[in-house]
Amino acid sequence: MRRTAAWSLVLLVAACSSSGSGTATPTPTSGIAGVVLTTGLSHKHVTKRVDYPTHPPVGGPHWPPRAFDVYGWMACAVYTEPVVDEFAVHSLEHGAVWVTYQPSLPAAGVAQLQQLAGIRPDYVLVSPYPGQTSPVEVTAWGAQLAVTDPTDVRLAQFTRAYAGGGQGGELGADCAHGSTVAQAQAALAKATG
Repeated sequence: MRRTAAWSLVLLVAACSSSGSGTATPTPTSGIAGVVLTTGLSHKHVTKRVDYPTHPPVGGPHWPPRAFDVYGWMACAVYTEPVVDEFAVHSLEHGAVWVTYQPSLPAAGVAQLQQLAGIRPDYVLVSPYPGQTSPVEVTAWGAQLAVTDPTDVRLAQFTRAYAGGGQGGELGADCAHGSTVAQAQAALAKATG
């Protein structure tokens, strides 16, 4: 059992360690109104802050699979603090859906969004995102939907359509066992020191 787990980790890291020239594209939106698609996103691995053109980012350069003694993606979970973009983008590459909200969103709305993690717990991140323009956004690699109401049915539709999908080019890659916010922040601080 231990040997199988070790080989699985080696294969996972090897799969994520490509040079980053993938050409993954988002899957069809299944007719979900308002979804904005972005193509041509870089899969390059970097150990620095990235100036993404959108906030939250929909893909692009991101933290490598293993650097500074941490996994390069965020563990898919519900967070009450902002997560590190470069790690969250790596989670998107693995097929995660990132549910973000303005920190001023009322608690009832936040609770509604946290329920979206139950759709596919191993492939959903939920976190506040200071500075985003819309009250609520859901993001997958190359796809994003902005809404004003945390009860909007399109949020669940988007999550079902994309969570665990191959739109980031790494279908089946782990998202549940990534880094915590503290680990990601510490690794970024070491790298940019």
